[in-house]
Amino acid sequence: MRLLKEEEERRLLEEEQARLRAEQEEAARLEKERLEREKTERLEAKDQERRGIELTELQVLEENFLTANQWKMKYRALAKWHHYTGCDGSPDPTIPQEINTFMSLWQEDTNNGIQGVFEKGNKVLELIEKLEFCIMDTPFHELSAKDAARYQEIIQQLQSLLHSKYNAATEQMLKEASSYAESESGNMEVVIKEKNVTLCIWANLKKVPRFRNQIFYDEQREPCNGFELPKALAICDVAVRILHTHYDHLSPPRTFPKEPPKLDIPPLKVMKSSLTETLSISKVKSYGSEEESAEKVFDKNSIILRSVSRVHISSLRIISISEFEPLEEHVVDLHQFMPVGGVYHFDALKLPPQAKHVKGWTMVEVLDTGLEIYPYTASCDENEDPYAVTVGLTVQLLDSVIYFEEPLIARWDSNGKYWRTDDIGEVVYNMKEKEISFKMNGFFSMTLLQDAHLNMPYQSWELQPNGTNEAIFSILTTFAEVQIQIKVNQCMLAGVTTMEDTALLSELKGIWMSPLALSIALKRAGMNIFPAEYSPKYVSINKKTILAEITSYQQMALIASAFAFGWSKWNLQSGEENVVFKACEYLIPEPITDDIWSLIMFNGQRAQRLQITEDSETFSKNIAEDTEFHSTLYHLIKDSGSEEAMEKIRQADYLFIDAVYQLLIATRVLTYS
Repeated sequence: MRLLKEEEERRLLEEEQARLRAEQEEAARLEKERLEREKTERLEAKDQERRGIELTELQVLEENFLTANQWKMKYRALAKWHHYTGCDGSPDPTIPQEINTFMSLWQEDTNNGIQGVFEKGNKVLELIEKLEFCIMDTPFHELSAKDAARYQEIIQQLQSLLHSKYNAATEQMLKEASSYAESESGNMEVVIKEKNVTLCIWANLKKVPRFRNQIFYDEQREPCNGFELPKALAICDVAVRILHTHYDHLSPPRTFPKEPPKLDIPPLKVMKSSLTETLSISKVKSYGSEEESAEKVFDKNSIILRSVSRVHISSLRIISISEFEPLEEHVVDLHQFMPVGGVYHFDALKLPPQAKHVKGWTMVEVLDTGLEIYPYTASCDENEDPYAVTVGLTVQLLDSVIYFEEPLIARWDSNGKYWRTDDIGEVVYNMKEKEISFKMNGFFSMTLLQDAHLNMPYQSWELQPNGTNEAIFSILTTFAEVQIQIKVNQCMLAGVTTMEDTALLSELKGIWMSPLALSIALKRAGMNIFPAEYSPKYVSINKKTILAEITSYQQMALIASAFAFGWSKWNLQSGEENVVFKACEYLIPEPITDDIWSLIMFNGQRAQRLQITEDSETFSKNIAEDTEFHSTLYHLIKDSGSEEAMEKIRQADYLFIDAVYQLLIATRVLTYS
């Protein structure tokens, strides 16, 4: 009994001590929270007092965006003037009279030699690219929806004309098929490889029943493409053409809204009145009245956004589920998949009458039918092997394109104007040799598709200065690391590396181009790190408010000449209103150690350094010791930045700032990482 009593007393004592400790810990926690709250309130009040001055100072820096926009407007106008005064014979595709005359003259030209068509075709492709770039690059306020639609119509006319000329050149070659006959097979075998096109033509001149397979080789005896004919066609007057256009003129063009999306960036009324009061106290009246000053501070974001290219600002548009139309079975969703490597036009053609030599005369029957398709659809009896009537196609993949996975094969449905995956089977992938073989129920135009979002979301990203008005922008994806070098208003692919290959897309390396041009080139090459407005349906994104995301990109670009930025895991836990990223001063190119980075939290209206580090166990919004709140990222950085760094920011070229901003908004790393 005594032992039990002592045990009970000890238990009660321990419980009392535990209760007291808990009360003390709770009191300490509440006291800590009170002190933190009071500290926050003091800092908030201080931030509120100087908000107007800081925003006005930021306006001076933000003029860089508007100056860059004016420069780009003048550059576009100057380019048109140089084209006009150059008198090089090529039309301006944006002027209806010039482009219509160009198309009419080529349409009427009866000289359809294959080399001449290819040369003229390259000019047509340049005109198409100019118009496509103009639609994507020009802001909404410069290019109306009506003009954009007109440009798109001209593009389609040029594409149609180009393909009709390919057909005319093919017809001319087939009329002279016997002159191209190979000594070994006796059949016509022609391979022509150009910059943008690979043409393979075979004509069945000998009609040998046992012949069914053909592999084409180029001048270096490298395999190009090949086909396998069904038995029924082996004895027919038939020609086979594999026209591999390294571009895609079949898929429907990307559509853009008729006007910029309504971006909800409401200024806080309390902040606005406080700003007006502060401006009054500080006698900052450079824009007239105090009210006008306040309005201009908060309107600047929308002005900067309106100056962004059509393709980039469209990606900010939020697409509702109702806008996605349901697709039929086997129809490819081009929001989810993208054609990579061009189109393989695989056609069976009627062989026109060949020339006959009689008593020194050459006679040929002339048919005014144009290039005729040889109709064929696979059909068989119950006891017949279905694969005996199918058509085989072997395609060679381009070296200039990355395939991270075995691509999806699709055929073009000319009636529905979409890609389909049915009527295709027996697919054999040989990705090491860059070759794919498959069977079909007929002759179709084919393409290879890749998941447009397989490199999203990104694993991490980093932006580092690399000299005066230069920077390196790196994005690490699941499959590869992409490095982009920025120099003033141009950028260049510095490298795409994977665990297996460090020399991918070598054709793009060393070529300086605009940020938009590089994004187009990378996407065409299969390296898509540029989300579109429909991407959130297919990618798990880290959703942020437009205010927090876009303002962060703008202000990061303003100070990117002297500060490095990087991905933070806490951005996933900071909520929709805030973005979190790493930042540090970076004036000398050297590796950045973890202890140099600071964590920044920004919501578009308030910036602060966080108390936590990247290695902390839990997320906290507490402000770092001996730091203050600021209304802009620039002023937060200014608190700890060296004078050399701040001077470098003030002297940064406006075109460099704009280029960094374009890449950040194009990749949207704060949302897609």
